[in-house]
Amino acid sequence: MKKILRITTVPISLNILLKGQLKYMREQGYEVITASADGPEVQEVCDREGVKHYIINFTRILSPLQDLRALIQLIRLIREENPDIVHTHTPKAGLLGMLAARICSVNCRMHTVAGMPLMEASGLTRRILRVTEKITYFCAQKVYPNSYRLKEYMETAFPSYQSKFKIIGEGSSNGINTDYFSTHEVSEGLIKKVQNDYKIPLNSTVFVFVGRLVEDKGIHDLVKAFKNIEANSYLILVGAFEDEREAVNPEIKSEIENNCRIIHVGFQKDIRPFLAASDIFVFPSYREGFPNVVLQAASMGLPSIVSDINGSNEIITHDENGLIVPVKSANELESAMVELLTDLSKRKELAAKARHSILDKYDQQKVWKAILNEYQQCK
Repeated sequence: MKKILRITTVPISLNILLKGQLKYMREQGYEVITASADGPEVQEVCDREGVKHYIINFTRILSPLQDLRALIQLIRLIREENPDIVHTHTPKAGLLGMLAARICSVNCRMHTVAGMPLMEASGLTRRILRVTEKITYFCAQKVYPNSYRLKEYMETAFPSYQSKFKIIGEGSSNGINTDYFSTHEVSEGLIKKVQNDYKIPLNSTVFVFVGRLVEDKGIHDLVKAFKNIEANSYLILVGAFEDEREAVNPEIKSEIENNCRIIHVGFQKDIRPFLAASDIFVFPSYREGFPNVVLQAASMGLPSIVSDINGSNEIITHDENGLIVPVKSANELESAMVELLTDLSKRKELAAKARHSILDKYDQQKVWKAILNEYQQCK
């Protein structure tokens, strides 16, 4: 039985971004083990996916001494478990995991790229991130950008490694369970509970955002755009504020906390009731790989307004299943929100095509089979 080691920096990535995939690979005859930093999601991953997990002392920030310790831990783990395949996700896990796998002469070394922080970085930080990406790609045998636009960017930024870059299927790291993300799976009672709990009038139009409340997700632009919309509309924010390092502007945070039409519900394990209770999904992020939440919203039949960035602009086709606006433009975002707020006919037309656009390309089983095919090609 071949053994796969999947590594992410933090366990929430295993728990959310790879949900179900680890169990699927086990059912196809592979032994699957996982590794990440410690966290409350570890036990849930082990129980649901049936995998053995190892704690690695990763940090998400640059910390040379701690990173060296994590690298040594990974080398010891790989030598102990002797996996046939090491497959990494997220920048820090990719750098250290691919380096450790190469040092240990693992036959198959794979890294998935889902978003790239250096795209928004500048100065010394950008130079450091470029070096770490180069090391990761040098050590990996296959590198999988999870969107076509991201692949194009990587080919331009890192031309020496073009031969290693490959898209799996149509993109996405895990696809989407279209049976689970369906309006048929959310009862009318749950929808009414959201409306009643948060005092949302029945005749109002509800925008919804799902993601971390940080500047890179476009939260500043979204709040600025929404507060100028005077109509009977509400904005649901599903996601948590981050630590001080990524804190939102105090003025924006105050608007979120004090605007009676902005409903901040925090992190939610099940986002479906909030999507089902909404009319329009808004995701003005500055950078992504292939955003699962855009897939999820479209699968739930919501028309989307997204920024013109990698991933989002592949899932959403302008004027077909949503609207695409320029990145970092609160004014253009506001115009798009007003357009779908006031043009009910267009909103319904976009919504009617949203779910079908996901079923054809990104159903989870199709993505998993494509990843399995990559594993089966490993010698």
